[in-house]
Amino acid sequence: MAIWDKVKQGIDKAGKAAQDVFDEGKLRLESYRAREQADKAAEALGYAIFRASEAGGELEPDARQRLLEAVRTRDAEARKLELELANERAKAGAQPAPDASAATAPAEPSAPGGMTGSADASTTPPGWTPPGAP
Repeated sequence: MAIWDKVKQGIDKAGKAAQDVFDEGKLRLESYRAREQADKAAEALGYAIFRASEAGGELEPDARQRLLEAVRTRDAEARKLELELANERAKAGAQPAPDASAATAPAEPSAPGGMTGSADASTTPPGWTPPGAP
């Protein structure tokens, strides 16, 4: 009967590991989506300021305040999820990403047309690499 106990323990351990991987993937996706929303809010603010400037004026204070609040809210949510993900990875004993220099690089704002600057911890979820990256 001892062999069945070992098999059951092995299955339980594998199930827990699979659930942990699933939970981390879900958190990673939520974090990425939150960061995308924050980037879109910042982009909307930038375009509004640009368009107002091109029209020869300034952005109306209420519109400016509304757009700033949207950026603050979405950025706070993205940072919260990124911190949660980092804590989960640390708790699981995960090794840091191989390129630690990317985490210390300054953030670059998004450029028009979806082009983004260098990846860093404030704009991308930990461990995430853009498609096509080496």
